[in-house]
Amino acid sequence: MRTVFWDYDRNTVNLIDQRQLPWTYEVIAYDDVTALAHAITDMVVRGAPAIGATAGFGMALAALNSRATDRPNLLSDLEVAGRVLNAARPTAVNLAWAVARQLRISAEPVHDSVAAIRAALLAEAQRIADEDVALNRRMGFNGAALISDGDTILHHCNTGALATVDWGTALGVIFAAHEQGKHIHVLVDETRPRLQGARLTCWELQQRGISYDLIADNASGYFMRKGDVNIVLVGSDRTAANGDVANKIGTYNVAVLARENGVPFYPVVPTSTIDLDLAHGDLIPIEERGIEEVVTVFGKSIAPEGASARNPAFDVTPHRYVTGIVTEAGIVYPPFVKNLSAAVAAGKTLFNTASNE
Repeated sequence: MRTVFWDYDRNTVNLIDQRQLPWTYEVIAYDDVTALAHAITDMVVRGAPAIGATAGFGMALAALNSRATDRPNLLSDLEVAGRVLNAARPTAVNLAWAVARQLRISAEPVHDSVAAIRAALLAEAQRIADEDVALNRRMGFNGAALISDGDTILHHCNTGALATVDWGTALGVIFAAHEQGKHIHVLVDETRPRLQGARLTCWELQQRGISYDLIADNASGYFMRKGDVNIVLVGSDRTAANGDVANKIGTYNVAVLARENGVPFYPVVPTSTIDLDLAHGDLIPIEERGIEEVVTVFGKSIAPEGASARNPAFDVTPHRYVTGIVTEAGIVYPPFVKNLSAAVAAGKTLFNTASNE
């Protein structure tokens, strides 16, 4: 089952509740855009590609729920829905990308009625989801060329099927290498404070029978210095034009340690996550979440009452620490300013064919 999908019988957006894994597998159906936006904020769904697909379906849901009887009023309602969805999480560029894509579709003159706009938005949302699966598979097999038989891979956060519509980005590379018969082992950072590595990545690897060890976040340097890591693979929620990468908090630490220990560091990034409008990573908005995620674990306090805390959800890894960036259009190497732009252009042509593969 996909992480996010449309129920055509009930006209709802359906999400695997990732807050409950690995203990409980539950799918929640949403029939309201505001509730769906809260689901993004509360991390029922997370991972840039999955959030983007959710936003695409959210815009289709908004069109369906609108009481507008004419085209101008429906377009106005969609603008409001887009603002609600965009406010849910500011760092992941796929969210705004999907909303903008749906707004462009709704504004096309060929869709000259309320019914036509509704049908077009649902079809486009499904296309966004299907493209994600096909492009992630392509990206996975591109990246698998970097993996040798017997490699140990260090992975941070969760970038598998749960972070996308299906298959995954960095974990998709690992899945592809495993399918090719390569004997690999994964060191999984637990990824505090929400433990996406421990809860989600370990669960996905276990489902596929891939060898792994869970490690504390602050143990990654120990294993790299010992020579136990051959390559680091991570995802990205937004990549700037110069190759700076915003990803789950702790990624920067891993990248610096990888450079210090001569370990190649590769973000795995769909071109929809590359923001060519941002010259460098310091321009990427970084979400800061509530302190309860830091001072408690599964509802139990781990700090003195009244403790102060900070909780940035992401950090930015400067491009000088990035060996290369795996995309569906190939592996991009420096100079990133030139080569990422070319990859984005190539990626746009794949959108026309990926869903047919």
